[in-house]
Amino acid sequence: MAGATETSPWRRYEPSDRCPWNLNGAAHLWRRAGFGATWEQLQQSLKAGPQKTVDILLGPKADAAGFNRTCDQYARAVDSPQTLRAWWLRRMILTPDPLLEKMTLFWHDFFAVSAAGLGKGAMIREHVAKLRTHAMGRFPVLLAAVATDTATLLSLGAKANRKARPDTTFARQLLTRYTVGPEACSQEDIRQTARAMTGWFVLRNQRRYFAQEHDQGDKTVLGKTDKFKYDDVVSIAARHPATASNIVRKLFRWFISEADEPDNALLAPLVKSFARDFDVGRVVETMLRSNLFFSDAVRLRRVKRPVEFAVGVIRSLEALAPTTRLAADLAALGENLYYPPTPNGWTGGRYWLNQATVIGRSNLAAALLSASGPYGGKCDPASVSKQHGHTDSKAAGRFLGGLLGGHDDAAFERLWKLQPPDGAPSDHLRNFTYALVTSPEFQLA
Repeated sequence: MAGATETSPWRRYEPSDRCPWNLNGAAHLWRRAGFGATWEQLQQSLKAGPQKTVDILLGPKADAAGFNRTCDQYARAVDSPQTLRAWWLRRMILTPDPLLEKMTLFWHDFFAVSAAGLGKGAMIREHVAKLRTHAMGRFPVLLAAVATDTATLLSLGAKANRKARPDTTFARQLLTRYTVGPEACSQEDIRQTARAMTGWFVLRNQRRYFAQEHDQGDKTVLGKTDKFKYDDVVSIAARHPATASNIVRKLFRWFISEADEPDNALLAPLVKSFARDFDVGRVVETMLRSNLFFSDAVRLRRVKRPVEFAVGVIRSLEALAPTTRLAADLAALGENLYYPPTPNGWTGGRYWLNQATVIGRSNLAAALLSASGPYGGKCDPASVSKQHGHTDSKAAGRFLGGLLGGHDDAAFERLWKLQPPDGAPSDHLRNFTYALVTSPEFQLA
């Protein structure tokens, strides 16, 4: 990929004259590893430096366990996926552990289990809870949890797997999407995997095993032969070398760049490391600490998902928002949480932006920043500016530019001059913030 000419792209980044640690770098880290940062977080990061900031993002948070217990308690009282969407968004806005939520969102897209057809919210709630629990752990453990999850099987329509007629639905998804990829498996691998999975059914929303329906014969899956059962083939696929490459490549798109396709040589050190024990957290850590991550070559090389766009504005402005309304607005922009559009998840990338969604993002930004209306004026640029010591209108504008935009002086002056000089200062700052968050740069992460 372009920009991967560093002699040591995965070596830990150390600030230099050529690649300094500054506000833009701190904001880049918080955008990719979370959903944006508050001003206090950015200032703490500038003082701590990049590696200690990564420590903070990766490390245990004293208040995270209590926060998660409270969120889980409220979520268990919810019986509809639509209401669960609102609770997940509130969790993203308030979480002390944004990297965990970002990784939960990654796996939600990766496994693409949909609430459609699952009835009430309990199954999809428990499914996403499993993603969160194992998000930064060992991939084989995560895959085993997902592969035996009733929500996964029902979402794919894989309700019955009989010895006389093996159902390849889940076997195909397991091999071609979740693990080795379509290039590393054959139709025969899929058929043999389906044979190993015979005997398992979903009856009355419960996963059940009937031994008489299991094919007891030898199966050959991905070059291995034995009397494999369900868990055996899941484990074989999870630990295959091609799986290591597939997962690392997807994590690269999530954290580094979706605009450039990395070559195998660039990813080889990460793939080799991941294949040792399939520790997701270690790969994520290597990426976030690396020279490549902080290089100019990968800045603004991802299109923000609608969730990243909206939650980023709200978190940065230290605000809250009515998340039931927000969930519906984000669904209209193409990201309906708990409802991936296909078994392959969201297409993402540049497909997030088209004429309709650009207008939709502008309308959402206007609603979030309005002094009244459906979001109740809770995103108040003047208030957060004053809170951090900026009462002069233009000084507050520069503060907001640094907080939200990372714009240079020329870009700031251009956007500032677009605002009408009359009107209340608070209205001026709302209009200026609207210009910031609807700028082309802000749509990128």
